[in-house]
Amino acid sequence: MAYASKQADVTVAGKARSTSVDETDPRIQRLVEEVHAQVKESELSAVKLVSYISAVILALCVILGFLTMINRFQVLFFTGPDWIIVGLMAFMGPVGIVRAREDRRIREIEERIPDFLRDVAEGGRFGMTLAKSIVSASKGRYGKLTPEIQRMAYQIQWGVSATQALALFSDRVDTPLVNRVSALIIKASTAGGNVADVLELVAVDTKETHLMMRERRASMQAYTSVIYIAFGVFVVTVLILQATFLAEMAKTAEAAAAVQASSSGSLGGGAIQGTTIDASLIPAIKDVYYYAAIVHAFGDGVLAGVISAGKFSAGLLHAFAMTAGAFLMLRVLVG
Repeated sequence: MAYASKQADVTVAGKARSTSVDETDPRIQRLVEEVHAQVKESELSAVKLVSYISAVILALCVILGFLTMINRFQVLFFTGPDWIIVGLMAFMGPVGIVRAREDRRIREIEERIPDFLRDVAEGGRFGMTLAKSIVSASKGRYGKLTPEIQRMAYQIQWGVSATQALALFSDRVDTPLVNRVSALIIKASTAGGNVADVLELVAVDTKETHLMMRERRASMQAYTSVIYIAFGVFVVTVLILQATFLAEMAKTAEAAAAVQASSSGSLGGGAIQGTTIDASLIPAIKDVYYYAAIVHAFGDGVLAGVISAGKFSAGLLHAFAMTAGAFLMLRVLVG
């Protein structure tokens, strides 16, 4: 009897050890996808990674600029301020690009939120709970919003409440519109009542808000174009001054020096007909024009971003484009 019982225990233990997880189980696959998504979320985002790398490059350029100023380092025609300007461009360009891509992704997510809310509201009218409506809506196609909805559905299927899944979604996207929509839905769900009507109202309000934002961006495009045109006119004016006025000043200074040398100082002080020109000031005047164009570029770029998108970070790409244009035309091409 004892031997039979021991043999049965050994058989059961052997079966337990031989049992394996069915990797084709849809629930196991959803769990694996959710774990992968959480690991990916915990990693550095592209915006943070590019920002850190660009900040390091900016710091290196500032150090090279300082070494150039104290005559410990020299590359081609680059001066100390030139290295600092190159570092600023190396920071503004990559960060502005990744910020613009992230803003575009968030904008595409916000565009499809009203469609998602309407589908969830339809599920509520058919008697589904908020959690089941979200899971049902996750089978639809909402562009850039689809992965976020599927993640909410996976979380709900593994025991997370619908309100908690919405709160996690709000934390991931983290925009004023998404935060407001998620907060309204969570309040309506916890307060009870007809959640479907609340979702429909939120969908309509979100759609109208997005249309207003789109109209604002379209109307601000004209002002952004004016800023670019004004900056272009300023740079062209500087180029004309350098090509005509400053060039004539240099010629006059050379002629005055030649007359002074031939007349053995009879005119005195390098003057021609009572006019005194100091040729050594011409490079300083060019530098003043150059630095004024750089400051103009940075300020205009930031202003263009604030006007068009209402954010300082949106102006980094505009500032990079204008600064790079001023640097190439006034320092590389003209010198």
